[in-house]
Amino acid sequence: MAQLAALVVSTDEEFRRDCGRLVRSGNVPIGIVDDRRGSEHVDPDLAFVDLRVDAAGSLGTLERLRAAHPAVSIFAIAQTTEPDLILQAMRAGANEFFVWPLPEDAFHAAVRRAAARRETSNSASRQPSQTLLFFGAKGGAGTTTVAVNCAVEIARLAKPTLILDLKPCFGEAALFLGMRPRFTVLDAIDNLHRLDRDFLRELVAKHKSDLEILAGSEQADRPSAADAGAIEELFRVLGRAYDYVVVDAGNAINSCTISALYAADTIFVVVNPDVPSVRNAQRMIDRVRQLGVGGERVQVLLNRSGAPGVTSSQIETALAYPVHHHFPSDYAAVSSALNSGVPLSLSNHSEMARQFKQFTRQIVSPGEVAEAPVVEKRKSVLSFSW
Repeated sequence: MAQLAALVVSTDEEFRRDCGRLVRSGNVPIGIVDDRRGSEHVDPDLAFVDLRVDAAGSLGTLERLRAAHPAVSIFAIAQTTEPDLILQAMRAGANEFFVWPLPEDAFHAAVRRAAARRETSNSASRQPSQTLLFFGAKGGAGTTTVAVNCAVEIARLAKPTLILDLKPCFGEAALFLGMRPRFTVLDAIDNLHRLDRDFLRELVAKHKSDLEILAGSEQADRPSAADAGAIEELFRVLGRAYDYVVVDAGNAINSCTISALYAADTIFVVVNPDVPSVRNAQRMIDRVRQLGVGGERVQVLLNRSGAPGVTSSQIETALAYPVHHHFPSDYAAVSSALNSGVPLSLSNHSEMARQFKQFTRQIVSPGEVAEAPVVEKRKSVLSFSW
């Protein structure tokens, strides 16, 4: 689903921090909007209102929030379960009432219900949006190859799809598509005040497969930490404009890619069958968990499967995640596609192209029976630990 916008209304910094961390730790992608910087242009999906200290004043805030945003789901959070306070909160417009500290399971269930209601009202005429984030365990893992071919296949299935190149220091998604877009992600985040669907159409470039691209930055030092908030807002705009948003995030976790992590419905970690790649993937997944992103969003992709090195079973043991899909090792086909600027699925009928089609069908139509994954032809006796 598209990333939801949430307000945490409180003067207590510790409450804002802890509540925000808990909100983001579930399986619903949610971005926190800082209402202290002015939220008059933000239409929040969720709001968490602190009633613990100044209940009377906070109830007034709750009423104003409901009047300004009739569709928002409001969570009232108090210190005790006083019947009168619960009744006042509900009359003021609260949808849910919780006591601090929040019971995680019940709280996440309530958030999922609110998200489902919001998504239904927002997408009456189209399917819920999905954001798919591709992270490489290390440089050269094949992350851009997988992300681009996945995006092309989704677009070919007549799904409105955009690929966002968020890779630091000169992304290459456009190169893989044989395109030279005029505008980049910087043009989008520098013009958030006017970024609606019409303006977005001016910034994106369209590939012959019907895939649209928001190209990577041409500046080595941007997007930077100062752009993280703008990146988060960009995901909310994209989620309302496309059925699928595919993100090539490179292999570095920074402030901007953290915003992408919070926005993602699924985080695909691309791993190669070698020790450095598996070690980095383990550290990356640990970091994702530390950031409070729901671990159930993570899926592991093994690229260059069948090459000598670490086996699939060893990778699964080390990462404590099953390998979701195997992509075979085919340097000649991948190199030819890159040099020609024509994605694999459009240029040949190789096993690699077939696997991209199968992988994409699992995303778009998860109920369909998947074909058997590529069988690793060579096994290694390599053992490792760290």
